[in-house]
Amino acid sequence: MEIRQATASDFDQIWAILHETFKLGDTYTFSPDTTREEAYHLWMEMPLATYVALEYEHIVGTYFIKPNQPCLGAHVCNVGYVTAPKARRKGIGRLMCEHSLIIARTHGFKAMQYNFVVSTNQVAIELWKKCGFSIVGTLPNAFNQRGKGYVDAFVMYQWFS
Repeated sequence: MEIRQATASDFDQIWAILHETFKLGDTYTFSPDTTREEAYHLWMEMPLATYVALEYEHIVGTYFIKPNQPCLGAHVCNVGYVTAPKARRKGIGRLMCEHSLIIARTHGFKAMQYNFVVSTNQVAIELWKKCGFSIVGTLPNAFNQRGKGYVDAFVMYQWFS
């Protein structure tokens, strides 16, 4: 498994993963109708950096990293991860999380925060806990999950020692 910084030429494969994930409407706040152009802007242009996880030269996961807030909150980063549906439960999420923790420290961030972890996404919640994150807040009924309606979302946080 290799993780490297994404390039514009990677976006066709990244888009396939994002589109498949967003259209489900069960873990990300992005609209199921997000266009390729919108996704490119959100995933490739807005973040500080975007990375891809490769398995046999095929992209099986991707993540972005960016400051969580401007100026006086910029010492905390925010990261978003997506794993290809066919590649789930292979440890790719854990590898991307561990990689992002190294990258965050390299960029001088003091902490990492996940702003919106959907409470029904138990696999992600347990993984983030194993990677050192704690739930520091609950946003009641904050996510309108397709098929289930309003469910809670968690804020998860890790201060780097």
